Amino acid sequence: MADPEVATKSPESDALEDISVAEPTTVPDTVDSPSASAAAPAPALCDNCTSDRPTPAGQNPTGEIIKLNDIDVYVSKPADYPHTPCKLLLLLTGGTGLHSVNNQIQADRFAQDGGFVVVMPDLFEGDPAPNPTAAPSSEERSATDADTGSAAPTSSFLDIFRTKAAETAKSFLIDMWLARHTEDKIMPILEKVLDGVRDEFADAVAYGDGIYAAGYCIGGRYVLLLAREQTQAPRKASISERLGGITLPWAHKPAASAPAPTGLTGSEGNNQSGDDLEANKQNKISGPRIKAGAIAHATLVSKDDFKGLKAPISMVSVENDPVFPDEVRMAGEDYMRENNVEHEVQVYPGVPHGFAVVGEYEDAHIKEAQAAAFEQMLKWLAEH
Repeated sequence: MADPEVATKSPESDALEDISVAEPTTVPDTVDSPSASAAAPAPALCDNCTSDRPTPAGQNPTGEIIKLNDIDVYVSKPADYPHTPCKLLLLLTGGTGLHSVNNQIQADRFAQDGGFVVVMPDLFEGDPAPNPTAAPSSEERSATDADTGSAAPTSSFLDIFRTKAAETAKSFLIDMWLARHTEDKIMPILEKVLDGVRDEFADAVAYGDGIYAAGYCIGGRYVLLLAREQTQAPRKASISERLGGITLPWAHKPAASAPAPTGLTGSEGNNQSGDDLEANKQNKISGPRIKAGAIAHATLVSKDDFKGLKAPISMVSVENDPVFPDEVRMAGEDYMRENNVEHEVQVYPGVPHGFAVVGEYEDAHIKEAQAAAFEQMLKWLAEH
């Protein structure tokens, strides 16, 4: 197994570097040197967030897609369920979404190797992240130049133009996609799924004394949000409560007969100033929605996403990850340590962002790291 220590930069950040007129060098699809992109801006998503690696040979999904509380979910179960009790795992994907074969195989592995009933929701409502056609390969460009009789200097100029145009188009599409799938859109989906699994798989939720969660890339951020304490906004006073018992002409019953809010009696229930009831002016705090979580190379995470974290968390990370900067990761570690949140963090060397998701790599080191990351997440969830 790979020994997680310090990671180098992921390959997808190549597209973010300035391109020189000189002939580009060939870079393997594993990892670049850290110095190559020291000044590269941090992207919101990378190629590994929006596209799948080749599917492992001979592997196919074994679960099924069903409707759960009106949300499409992929469900994978251990072979001996329900005869053998199992825990419930919510699996949250990256931008490739519900219909990615690799994501479905990932769910199957948690079910088969971990003994979980796995529910993987469609976070993006049938709209996975765009994966535009890549810029032409060097072989394709050479063939085109040969057909047109272009000289080498012209070819280099066209390379620059094509690459920049492809980067601009892709960045625009990604920004538009992110605007369609904000926290305000995704969290209600998760709430419906959580309600659905508590009904459909009540036995698994009860056996695990709660719901477990694992998340990759974008899904990793939402595991963190589910692992936080939840703040409930103050309840709004009803019209009758604000009017102090005045009977409304269109009401079926006198407004005064409306039950008083908990903790209020007599005039306290009828003298409201502002929108909030006196007894509800303070926000209510409830516990996290999950019992424990495990995340791998999360994206779109800010330092504030760690605030209020309560459920135990295991983190699979890549150092110099352009979409999960070390600064954010270390701030999260500091918060968890200072607030006594049970956690573990492993930083894997020599691997690209997205390496922990099911997919084939030629590099033996990445394969070993991928297996180690899965084992880390599975062990954490099993022990909690």
